Amino acid sequence: MFFGDFLDSRLRGNDILIIMKKLTHEEVGKKRVTLDEIKKLRRNPIYVLCDNIRSIYNVGSIFRTSDAALIEKLYLTGYTPYPPRPEIEKVALGSTNSVPWEYVKNPVDAVNEMKAKGIKIASLEITDNSIKYNELTKNDFPLCLILGNELTGVSNELIAASDFSIEIPQYGFKHSMNVSVAYGIAVFEMVRKMSLQVI
Repeated sequence: MFFGDFLDSRLRGNDILIIMKKLTHEEVGKKRVTLDEIKKLRRNPIYVLCDNIRSIYNVGSIFRTSDAALIEKLYLTGYTPYPPRPEIEKVALGSTNSVPWEYVKNPVDAVNEMKAKGIKIASLEITDNSIKYNELTKNDFPLCLILGNELTGVSNELIAASDFSIEIPQYGFKHSMNVSVAYGIAVFEMVRKMSLQVI
């Protein structure tokens, strides 16, 4: 079937044909804010703490997702790699300049600092008392989401320091997701819950 025949067949029925095209880099670029403009935007009240993330590429991905979600701040702790590193930049694509971030050796120091400011702490981890990631409410914010090591997850010390834990339901064999993928799922659900019109 040629496209014209397909188009004629769709238009004869009750279906509405929607034609779309992928935007060019130039067209996407017109939608972007500048680094100066992004500093003036109201950020989502979401903080993220990465503890002992071993993969440089996961860190770059977390930066890029953090930029897209317009989080308040990213903490890199323990042996988590931090900028400047070319491997991080390869994946982050410049988002290390748009996401406020800080390296803190001891994650408990960062947690205590945030708790003193009234920020709730949630580990993204399967525990015996986790809530589902989509059960958060606006009352849970401002919130810091703790991301743990790719193999061992969030440490027991940080789980004990958390106000609660959240998990993403999983239906397969492994019950394990890549940390940057799990983060993307969780943080965009948080942004949806906040429903902030930031741009």
